[in-house]
Amino acid sequence: MSDTRFTKIAFPLADVYGLLEPGPVILLTTCHQGRSNVMTLSWLTMLEFEPPLVGCVVSNRDHSFAALEATGECAINIPTAELAQAVVGCGNTSGADTDKFATFGLTRQPASQIQAPLLAECFASLECRVVDSTLVPRYGFFVLEVLEAWRDPALEDHPTLHHRGHGAFMLAGETIHLPSKMK
Repeated sequence: MSDTRFTKIAFPLADVYGLLEPGPVILLTTCHQGRSNVMTLSWLTMLEFEPPLVGCVVSNRDHSFAALEATGECAINIPTAELAQAVVGCGNTSGADTDKFATFGLTRQPASQIQAPLLAECFASLECRVVDSTLVPRYGFFVLEVLEAWRDPALEDHPTLHHRGHGAFMLAGETIHLPSKMK
């Protein structure tokens, strides 16, 4: 009788991120010198509950990097699956030569505490300020504090996109509720 407890096979290290992506794909908006931009981002993680702190990786090769570094602020906009084509389109183009808002039908809404716009089509938007940039030079890792959070109450069931790598996305599944001691 064979041992069936270990049936795993080797997995490419370059694809590990597709197993660990912790949160939804987001649309990060910035505004610098009067020009706003939106980029697709999936490398982010919660760091603290109160105040809410989010860590995200923005490459210095991305057009939004300079705006985020210069202004120290951005908005995290969480799209639903219905925006999948716009999400991919924003990820496959550069704001240096494309007005992504016009090209992908995204509507800017004013934020209350930052200059970067919120996106009307997203079910939630978080206004953020950079509070720690010590890991930016080495990893492009920004720590953001969420200053204001907005959610569309009409979107109770909001499947989000989760990047699995190489053009593959997973939709958030069914929500279950279990007892928790978390406040």
